[in-house]
Amino acid sequence: MELNLKNPIVFFDLETTGIDIVKDRIIEISLVKVSPGSDKPLVKTRRIKPIDDNGEVMHIPAEATAVHGITDEDVAGEYTFRQIAKSLAELIKGCDIGGFNSNRFDVPMLAEEFLRAGVDIDLKKRKFVDVQTIFHKKEQRTLSAAYMFYCGKELEGAHSAEADTLATYEVLKAQLDRYEDLPNDIAALAEFSQQNRTADYAGRILYDDQDREIFGFGKHKGKLVEEVFRKEPSYYDWMMDGDFPLYTKQVITQIKTRCK
Repeated sequence: MELNLKNPIVFFDLETTGIDIVKDRIIEISLVKVSPGSDKPLVKTRRIKPIDDNGEVMHIPAEATAVHGITDEDVAGEYTFRQIAKSLAELIKGCDIGGFNSNRFDVPMLAEEFLRAGVDIDLKKRKFVDVQTIFHKKEQRTLSAAYMFYCGKELEGAHSAEADTLATYEVLKAQLDRYEDLPNDIAALAEFSQQNRTADYAGRILYDDQDREIFGFGKHKGKLVEEVFRKEPSYYDWMMDGDFPLYTKQVITQIKTRCK
């Protein structure tokens, strides 16, 4: 079943130096852009030279290479994320977002890279379809198993960004064919694949049922952020000094400013 689209949707997958969205960096990104009325997606993949906060080239750990096969030598001659950020932002402008485990990892990681590059891109206005969440709610498996289950094929080149991204796109279409109760509507799919409503991308700050920001972690979990900042201003300072994502710090700063 082809997707019923009101806006273009970009499926994407990242390969990174690790799984810490604050300290690690993207080393490969693959995008599959599907536009309304088109049956031929635009596929783009590129590798990226990872740069740390001091402007130094980062080493790709052996354990990361063991997963995706990308080494320091493979990215040595590539552009940095900062160098491609504006063109990448233009490519996904106005698009809804799709991925596999994207709401938990890929979207927060991509948002951090854009912030580090100084490129303003408001992904919160977009719809997010996480194919993994749909899969787990329906079948409880992994991407390779999902590809076999829904598409009847072995996933060749698993853990390469392009293979995983194309597989994710195919799996979503097959899910729509299989489940009659699964709506062919990006907004509804985004709602179905959402586990928590987050104010930031990393899930540190959530929304309650009255659309108020609450903490999603720590000793103040479930408490109103505004209320905590009023009673314990030092908690804001602790978060700003801590290893929290840049976007999380941006969100709590907006809340802190609102409190004043």
